[in-house]
Amino acid sequence: MPLITEEMVAEEFGPLPREQDLGGGRRAGNPFRPRQGQGAKVIWVTVERNLLARSDALAKNMGVTRAGMIARGLKAVLAAEGKL
Repeated sequence: MPLITEEMVAEEFGPLPREQDLGGGRRAGNPFRPRQGQGAKVIWVTVERNLLARSDALAKNMGVTRAGMIARGLKAVLAAEGKL
């Protein structure tokens, strides 16, 4: 393990050059994920544990993500209400 001989000061560092930046910076969207529809919005939702476990198991069985399962459920409710 190399011996550190001088203090590292955060102000000495800046953002990565564009060619080295892999998109980890805080900017709108994820450059590695294709845009669907009008794009996505990250939300926080509280779900009863048992309901989440059952829906996760079904999503895995169906080969979809949790987000895909939630989107599918929202679309089903909107369609049932005639709002889709």
